[in-house]
Amino acid sequence: MTSAHFEGFRRSDGSVGVRNHVLVMSVTGLTGPTARRIGRAVPGARVITTPYGSGLVEGDAALQRRAMEAFGRHPNVAAVLVVGATPPYVAEVAEAIATTGKPVESLVLDDCDHDAITLTERGIRIAARFMREASRARRVRIDVADLCLAMECGRSDPSSGLVANPLVGSIVDAVVAAGGRAVFGETIEWLGAEHLLAARAADAAVAHAIRAAVLRRERMSVAAGITLTGKNPGPTNVAAGLSTIEEKSLGAIAKGGRSPIRGVVDIAETLPGPGLYVMDAPAYAPESVGGLVASGAQIVLFTTGVGNSFVSGLAPTIKISANPIAAKRLGEQLDFDASGVFERREALAEATSRLMGVMLDVASGTLTWGEVLDEGEDVVSRLGPAL
Repeated sequence: MTSAHFEGFRRSDGSVGVRNHVLVMSVTGLTGPTARRIGRAVPGARVITTPYGSGLVEGDAALQRRAMEAFGRHPNVAAVLVVGATPPYVAEVAEAIATTGKPVESLVLDDCDHDAITLTERGIRIAARFMREASRARRVRIDVADLCLAMECGRSDPSSGLVANPLVGSIVDAVVAAGGRAVFGETIEWLGAEHLLAARAADAAVAHAIRAAVLRRERMSVAAGITLTGKNPGPTNVAAGLSTIEEKSLGAIAKGGRSPIRGVVDIAETLPGPGLYVMDAPAYAPESVGGLVASGAQIVLFTTGVGNSFVSGLAPTIKISANPIAAKRLGEQLDFDASGVFERREALAEATSRLMGVMLDVASGTLTWGEVLDEGEDVVSRLGPAL
């Protein structure tokens, strides 16, 4: 495993991308439609927008900025056009991204006489230049130790916990052992299994942080008058065969493998070094995946039971299922069929080797179904009220 390689893009700051995206990013709510127009006019450009603006306060304001800067700094991004309606904020975000050494330009609605059409025209020209320049980049041989993986599960069923998540966990263990990084979140889905995660903590402080994160989410639920029964597992999970949150949690944490847990990170926080980390974050896939990708993950390994089409726009998202019915039904959505393990036609070790090959192939440029169908989106969580 230590000799495994893929073909990627080495950035000027030393980071490694598995994609070479030009990103058009609107950092204020007023300019989202403009960013989308620019993206439509420059085929292949990725677009991230936020509906929020200057009314965010405290934790939300900090998270929004951290995530937007992280998306721009992401190793899968070759160049960034930042658009917005608040001049100082736009400039500060662009400057933070520019420290990576990648090309960054910014456009502000105020500098276009508040004319969104003028903003669109200028943006198209910049994004087009970026796209042509990005096309000059060539992939080079990269060691698997430069990979950072995110793990997610959605619309799970018994096959997820029995096969698909342990399968992903095996990949995680191999990448971490080779010197790579990995992270998973969905804090509420540690509930009932948090003691198992805490037992794998690198030290007592990490163990305490894991337990505290779960307790905080549980108390949040109680304070809101929410009974987790019927919410997690949700109706789709229950219909698919899961009965309790403990059962779902035991399956969910299996995607983290068996490696020591080096730390607990916040939403969109950059991983501090090699190894496995957990992210204290919401469980709903769009928010969860957005936070994980913002932490620096170049690839998402996303398991599902009955099917879940959500994928990241920046990080290729490999969809994995061990449900034989779903595998037959979702041929143009699932990237990896592990149903042979579920039906005892294939050993887990064999499936692990196959999935490793698929992952390195995707890292080298092969498109996932989510990329082919343009399902991708990257969003940021909200924590509280705004002004």
